[in-house]
Amino acid sequence: MLSTSLPANPEKETCETIIQKIMSPESCIKHPLQNKWALWFFKNDKSKTWQANLRLISKFDTVEDFWALYNHIQLSSNLMSGCDYSLFKDGIEPMWEDARNRRGGRWLITLSKQQRRADLDRFWLETLLCLVGEAFDDHSDDVCGAVINVRAKGDKIAVWTTEYENKEAITHIGRVYKERLGVPQKVIIGYQSHADTATKSGSTTKNKFVA
Repeated sequence: MLSTSLPANPEKETCETIIQKIMSPESCIKHPLQNKWALWFFKNDKSKTWQANLRLISKFDTVEDFWALYNHIQLSSNLMSGCDYSLFKDGIEPMWEDARNRRGGRWLITLSKQQRRADLDRFWLETLLCLVGEAFDDHSDDVCGAVINVRAKGDKIAVWTTEYENKEAITHIGRVYKERLGVPQKVIIGYQSHADTATKSGSTTKNKFVA
């Protein structure tokens, strides 16, 4: 004979269990990140200086706060042309002149107009996860941040590193980054120093490294 016994009040027990979980100390614990990060926004208002157009949105240092921020802001694909997001380690500003960036460079991904709808948001989120998740192993300390440029001619995503002469670190970062984005092996991505980019137009800047 099959037992037909049930809890006296299964609905009540379920609610009590949920309440206990919500009120338990474990549910209040956030998961710390290895670094504190700052998210910046740039809007190209030509009546203002470049620095005046750049503003800090928020800082975070836990997994939960990262997702809360990411889910609260506009997707990159919805931004107006001329806008940027930048995610950098706290204490590093998203500009060439910063001491940590001055001798650095960037791994650059250039997207076609057609890729904005298909790839832009996915690539940018994966880039953010690479940064906050310290995906570059022992060379994560060489990463300063990342920038996404939303432009009418084509969008760009770049991972910025310090010390462009540190070939071992830079090539490792580029290889891991390309793999994480799922970029086909036959597609080449390049690394450019900020010094070269600052003195030349983007189309004439030579790659110091490729992946």
